[in-house]
Amino acid sequence: MAIPYLLIEKIGEDGTHLRKGRDHYASKGIRVLRDRVVRVDAGARRVHLANGGAADYDRLLVATGSHPLKPPVPGVELEGVHTCWTLADARHIIRQARTGANVVLIGAGFVGCIVLEALALRGVKLTVLEMGDRMVPRMMNHAAGQMIRRWCETKGVTVHTSTRVAEIRPGSGGHALAVVLADGRALAADLVVSAAGVAPNADFLVGTGVELERGILVDHHLESNVPGIYAAGDVAQGRDFSSGGFEVHAIQPTASEHGRIAALNMAGIATEYRGSFNMNVLDTLGLISSSFGLWMGVDGGESVELHDPERYRYLELQFAGERLVGATAIGLTQHVGVLRGLIQGRIDLGPWKAKLMREPMRVMEAYLARVGTAKAA
Repeated sequence: MAIPYLLIEKIGEDGTHLRKGRDHYASKGIRVLRDRVVRVDAGARRVHLANGGAADYDRLLVATGSHPLKPPVPGVELEGVHTCWTLADARHIIRQARTGANVVLIGAGFVGCIVLEALALRGVKLTVLEMGDRMVPRMMNHAAGQMIRRWCETKGVTVHTSTRVAEIRPGSGGHALAVVLADGRALAADLVVSAAGVAPNADFLVGTGVELERGILVDHHLESNVPGIYAAGDVAQGRDFSSGGFEVHAIQPTASEHGRIAALNMAGIATEYRGSFNMNVLDTLGLISSSFGLWMGVDGGESVELHDPERYRYLELQFAGERLVGATAIGLTQHVGVLRGLIQGRIDLGPWKAKLMREPMRVMEAYLARVGTAKAA
C-alpha cells in the first residue's frame, strides 16, 4: 500500500514499515517466527514449518494475504517485467522508471490505477493496457470508467482498453522490451509493470479439510468450516454485507475489521461480523472516484444518473425498493460518506426516494431527514 508513495519520493523505505520499533512485538508479549508454513495438521492442531520445526495451536488465524497474478503471456518472466508488490519490486521500478522512459502498465484496475498515478508523476511516457472495455471495470460502470480514461489522457497518459497482450519479447532500438498486442502492434518499453490482479495465499491449506473457493470460506465469526481455524484479510472469503453472498474484498478496511472480529472470537468473546462492505475510493491524477455497495445495480431495481463529462462530474444512484443499495461518483468529494451511510444503514428513504430520483445531489438532505426519522422511531 505504501509503495506508490515510495515511487514518488514522498517517503523513504522506512516509511513503508508498519512497525517502527525493533522491540514492538516483544514488548507486547508476541513471539515472532520468521519461517514458512508448509502444512497444517488440523487434527493435531499443529503447523509444520519449512525449517523442519512445528508449532502447536489452540486457535489458528490465517492472514497470509494475497500475491500478484502475472498475465499468462510468453515473456512475462523477462528481466524488466515487474509487479508492484514488494520493496524489491519498488527498487527495480525506481531504477528503470526514469523521466522520459517508455513504461507499459498492464492492468487498469484499482491497484493498477494507484500504480498509474505514481508512474505518471515520475515523468515517464506511460501506456496503460486494460483487457476490459473501460478503466477500473470492477469499480466503475462504462460511463464512469470512460470518464477516468479521458481524464488520464488529458494528463498525457496513453490508455488502451479492450486490449490483450499476446507476448513480451526483447526489444530493439535501445529499448529493453517490446510488448506485442493481440492485433500485432508492438510497443517499445524500457519497463513493463504488471497489475493484473491478485489471488489469495491459501495453497498450503489444500488437503486440510478447510473449504476453499476464491479464498477461505468463513462464517459470521470469521471461522472456517474446520473448528479452530480462522481467516482474515485478502485470504478470507466472507459474508458480503450487500448481497449476502461470500466474497473476497481485498481492501484495507475489510482486512482491519476482519482482524478485529477474528481476534475477539479467538479470545472467546463471541462477536458477529456484519459482512464486508464493497467500498472503493480512488485518486487518479487528481480525479477522485468512488463506488459503494451494489454499484452495478440489482435485478428489478431503479437508478438515476447525473453525467457532466465536460466538468468530469458523475453520480449514479442504485435503488432496491425504497433503499439506496449502490452508488458511483466521480469528481464529487463533499457528502460522499453519506452515500455509504445510507447504504450501510439500510435506511428506508420513504418520500425521499422519489426526490432523489429527480435530484440525486440531495443525498445529504435525504440522510439527515431519514436518519432522524429512524432514530425517532
